[in-house]
Amino acid sequence: MTAKTIDGNALSRHLRHEVAERAALLRERGITPGLAVILVGENPASQVYVRNKVKACHDNGLHSVLEHYPAAMTEAELLARIKALNADAAIHGILVQLPLPGHIDAHRVIETIAPAKDVDGFHVASAGALMVGQPGFRPCTPYGCMKMLESIGCDPKGKHAVVIGRSNIVGKPMAMLLLQASATVTICHSATADLGFHTRQADIVVAAVGKRNVLTADMVKPGAVVIDVGMNRDEHGRLCGDVDHAGVAKVAGHLTPVPGGVGPMTITMLLMNTIESAERNAA
Repeated sequence: MTAKTIDGNALSRHLRHEVAERAALLRERGITPGLAVILVGENPASQVYVRNKVKACHDNGLHSVLEHYPAAMTEAELLARIKALNADAAIHGILVQLPLPGHIDAHRVIETIAPAKDVDGFHVASAGALMVGQPGFRPCTPYGCMKMLESIGCDPKGKHAVVIGRSNIVGKPMAMLLLQASATVTICHSATADLGFHTRQADIVVAAVGKRNVLTADMVKPGAVVIDVGMNRDEHGRLCGDVDHAGVAKVAGHLTPVPGGVGPMTITMLLMNTIESAERNAA
């Protein structure tokens, strides 16, 4: 068996075309969807991420503002800037790029963003809405993973899904979205005694721990769908995920690549959330 590739680049292009069409309809009504991206400090990876997000906005008919501040910016100054953006009618989404400098409380920053503009889906109000099944913004990476399952016709209903990882950004919301889709969900993590015992029973595995080869071929049920959220470097400096791709590809039914899998979907779902925010505001 050779796993079929779930092409995140191709799916992203399709969804971004939809984003561009919805943005055009809003512009016809005099509304340009707006995203404010705040970067504090000089983290090289963060600079790449925010550039890609801003470019994706501009390429698909959204207005994006990048605000880059020095690492010495105080927490009070950052909170004041977020409050000003909360009140700016031209801005429909606010994203503060993480990580932040150590003297700034990231939780306090996220909670200052108005829930109606929380297009990253990190606010406690967004997490609560997901928990109880109410409308709200879904964190972009898990949201993208669900779209990938949908793209291959994989309905989680009645299936056993294993999520490896329990972060607030991916693991926990991923489990909630799968549960919402009527999957039976197991969450595994660093304290799980026998990871393979759980993953070998899974129809769907989402690996999101940031550790190379956490999932190997002997841990995968034949024909399972495997989504690799990891972003690591191998011994040669090449980008790789959490999954032993070469081995797992011989067992799984579907597998996401790294790069070109979940990564582009994360930015695409940020655009989708921003469009959704603008549409709600225009209703």
